[in-house]
Amino acid sequence: MMSVLKQVLGVDVAQKELVVTLGRLLADLSIELYAFKVFSNSEKGFISLLTWTKKLTDTNIGVGFVMEATGVYHQKFAYFLDDHGYALSIILPNKISNYIRTLEVKTITDKSCSEAIARFGLERKLDNWKRPKKTYKSLQQLTRERDQVVLERSMVKNQLHAESQEAEPHERSLERLKERIKFLSSQEREIKEDIEQVVNRDAELKKEVEIISSIPGVGELTAAIILGETNGFELIRNKKQLTSYAGFDVKEKQSGTSVKGKPRISKKGNRSLRKAMYLPSMSAVKWDDNFKNIYVRIVSKQGIKMKALIAVQRKLLELAYTLFKTKASYDKSYESKKVEQKNSMSAQKA
Repeated sequence: MMSVLKQVLGVDVAQKELVVTLGRLLADLSIELYAFKVFSNSEKGFISLLTWTKKLTDTNIGVGFVMEATGVYHQKFAYFLDDHGYALSIILPNKISNYIRTLEVKTITDKSCSEAIARFGLERKLDNWKRPKKTYKSLQQLTRERDQVVLERSMVKNQLHAESQEAEPHERSLERLKERIKFLSSQEREIKEDIEQVVNRDAELKKEVEIISSIPGVGELTAAIILGETNGFELIRNKKQLTSYAGFDVKEKQSGTSVKGKPRISKKGNRSLRKAMYLPSMSAVKWDDNFKNIYVRIVSKQGIKMKALIAVQRKLLELAYTLFKTKASYDKSYESKKVEQKNSMSAQKA
């Protein structure tokens, strides 16, 4: 048998099961996918999976585990592998989706997805996943809980408004609705206090929040959402990946002269991130000239205000990533300095 250069287990994660495919890269650089099985997404299933994998792989060559980030369902298995010292790579879903389009796959099933993930791991040199800080996980849980509370309170307020506009509103119903609004508001305050405690307990995290919240319109809560939803930008390698992860990437359908769809953002990313950037973009356009100029330029060119606002949201998110990586606070005069430097260089060349 030809010698094996690399071994990978591709994992397609669902809520209740793990669909896996074993593959290997041979000495002639050909890829062989040779085993497939389904395990439960539980600790018992994880142990069975490892036993099965050991039986079917070369123990002298390490096995790389590759999976896509699937909501929260992949996390238990990822933590299990990390606890047991296995090499693991977690890929953003859009990367796998784009890769599958390059393959001759006519029908997409859990099995074909796990095969594509295994093939992707064999073809690429992937970074090993590192377990995110507990503080980022706590921020994600708390900010999502707050979002649910705020959403529920908004629904109850609408219900109260509708009830109060009736010809003969029921007084006890109105009282209960008001009590529920009061209760939800107290819960939101408690959650905000918990978020503040998480941030203040970690000096490094506190500094990161301060840096990101130096951006116009971005408060500490938005900074906490960004860090929580990206796990401190753990899987993000560049701004393009970040915009795709958030669903701010632009998709356009065009074919010849007969088919020409309007460019739109994909919205196939993290909804919480997109939602968090809406109010900051409104504030940034109002109070910061740099973002106001972006907004005005796009509106004057395209005539669509929402399109311009989304561009500002994307810019704010990319800026948060840049500042996080450089550990530098926002400098309002940076863009003007860059223009001056460019003009100076052009003058020198002339």
